[in-house]
Amino acid sequence: MSFVSPLFLWYFMPAVLLAVLVCPRTWRNGIVAVGSLLFYATGAGAFTLLLLTCMVVNFLAGPALEPDEWGMRPARRRRWTLVGVVAFDLSILVIWKYAGFATEQIAAFTQLLGGDFPVVELALPIGISFFTFHHISYVVDIYRGERRALRNPVAFGTYIAMFPQLAAGPIVRYREIADQLPQLRSHRLDDIAAGFPRFALGLCKKAIIADSLAPMVDACFATPSEEMTFSIAWLGAVAYTLQLFFDFSGYSDMAVGLGRMLGFRLPENFARPYASVTITEFWRRWHMSLSRWFRDYVYIPLGGNRGGARKTYRNLCIVFVLTGFWHGAAWTFLVWGAYHGALLIIERAFGWDRTPSATGPRIARRLLTLVLVIFGWVFFKSADLGSALTMLGHMFLPDFEGLTDLVDASLTNQRLVILLAALTMFALPAHPVTGPLLESSRSRPATALRVTVMTVGLAYAAILVATGTFSPFLYYQF
Repeated sequence: MSFVSPLFLWYFMPAVLLAVLVCPRTWRNGIVAVGSLLFYATGAGAFTLLLLTCMVVNFLAGPALEPDEWGMRPARRRRWTLVGVVAFDLSILVIWKYAGFATEQIAAFTQLLGGDFPVVELALPIGISFFTFHHISYVVDIYRGERRALRNPVAFGTYIAMFPQLAAGPIVRYREIADQLPQLRSHRLDDIAAGFPRFALGLCKKAIIADSLAPMVDACFATPSEEMTFSIAWLGAVAYTLQLFFDFSGYSDMAVGLGRMLGFRLPENFARPYASVTITEFWRRWHMSLSRWFRDYVYIPLGGNRGGARKTYRNLCIVFVLTGFWHGAAWTFLVWGAYHGALLIIERAFGWDRTPSATGPRIARRLLTLVLVIFGWVFFKSADLGSALTMLGHMFLPDFEGLTDLVDASLTNQRLVILLAALTMFALPAHPVTGPLLESSRSRPATALRVTVMTVGLAYAAILVATGTFSPFLYYQF
């Protein structure tokens, strides 16, 4: 079930919100947990059993990981329990997400030697990368003594399976939400009033902008290498840069808004990343929940930046290779992660990770950072490395041939207007961040935006959804 499907918008979401509103407050977690499993089952089918199995294992392991001041749980036993449950979580992710890729590489190598090796083909469960990271966050935070283990399976199911963030994030670390699970807010109408405009903003981003850009992006990236040109390559790369942001940040806005309507404060995931002046700043603004997860559970445990420059660079390399591979089992994602890791290392090595104080250099650095990010998205979107390198090669060879046919086929007047409107975001200041501003501010600009989103934007987005002109969220594939 997708947030932009009629089934969700017209039936599921109103039913869950109504149940939370009219039922006793103590029922909230139960309503959310049961509704979330139903939400997941409509799209994942039998994979719901895989999710439930992972939930059972991590829930049972939780109490055994808690520090014990009386020495009843020896540190060695707790440590090995943590290693075992994390290994279990990662093995589920590795088998279902990476077994096919690994066997493809082995098969290709053995074929060169004249042998034959079977390739494993497994369907990818929806949201497996996200709920695996939620489970790991849960057990590690308990092991570190940052939060107590949950004894109530309903509360645990609410955290892991909460439908706003189950399929595509944001990645909610356990310590960020542990204190909210037992709290039962009395101002439920206030939560709905605050969360719904944020949800509507995300729906508008997705249905009106991202889905309008999708046909143009697909046409550009599907252009055969012999027909690829400078203009097609740049149009596709820039349009995808915008599509991905409005699609994923739109999902995050919807998730944060839904969470608020249910009485939860989910973490922000975007803060105008394309306004970044450095790649370092970009990763503080893009998919922030993923960056924080890797910082807390991989980068810092590896030593962070405490062991000198060489170890810091090594740790950055490891984190961003894993970041790329987390997104998908393909060489394109691996190269994309390594590319960003290399840029971060270069910035640190030359001191370019600091924001210039003068306006001119700051604008130039912001433009350079945006171009570097766009180059990276070419790897992220391309079907294979050959296609990515072909497109990047043409982005350095100026010509204006081949654009007319593509424009006639995919760039309609409506899409052109939306593309130009989306491009204005590149010129917006870094702050304030639109989502939280829309949710909480009572300033005139925020009020005007809120009224526009809730009237014209929401009505138009609803029409698009009703006519079936929507597509799955891009991050559903991860």
